[in-house]
Parts: sequence; structure tokens; C-alpha cells
Amino acid sequence: MRSTSNQSIIIAAIITMIVSLSLWLAGLSGWLAYLASINIVCFGFYGEDKWRAIKQKSRTPEGALHLMALTGGVLGARLGQKVFRHKTLKGAFQRVFWFIVFLQATAVLAFYYLKYQ
Repeated sequence: MRSTSNQSIIIAAIITMIVSLSLWLAGLSGWLAYLASINIVCFGFYGEDKWRAIKQKSRTPEGALHLMALTGGVLGARLGQKVFRHKTLKGAFQRVFWFIVFLQATAVLAFYYLKYQ
């Protein structure tokens, strides 16, 4: 990974931990606090990356955006794509994104199937 990718991932992780802890201390359960925070952070990263693209500045690597989606930020990623009109036309990016959505949906269905059968 490039250092920009590492920096983006570290920044996202730190922000996610701070927001998660804040939400947890406010009374939200652990998993909900984490999911809310990773989606908020992921949404923000899409907005920042779009802004950086417009200003022709250094960008958040696609791998970092995918990693945030993979670790639970799919809804924030999709909302960021729609709101900022970012990464919606890039075919390779969208294929990976929708594969992540498929993996997560499959994991959730498998979890509920195994838990309630």
C-alpha cells in the first residue's frame, strides 16, 4: 500500500473510534455505535475525495474507500456516491463495491439463517 492509503486508513480508523466511543457513551449499543460511525466516516471520505478531485489535490485511494465499505460502511459509501455524484460511473470501482454489498448481504443472511433455524 502507498503511504497515502495508509494515512487514509489510519485517519478513518481514528475518527471511527472517536465517533463510536462517543455514540456508545451516549447510550447506543456497541455494534450500532460502530456501524453508525463507520458509515458517517465513510460518507465524509467520499465527500472529501470528491472535493479533492475537483481541486485536483491528492486523493483518497480507492482501496481505502473499499476497505471502509467492507468494514461496515456500505450505506455511507452508497449515500456518498449518490449525494456527491462520486465514483458512480467508474465501472471497475462499482463492480468491487457491489461485490462488497453482495458479501455483506450474504453474511447477514447466513448469520440469521444459522441463528434462527
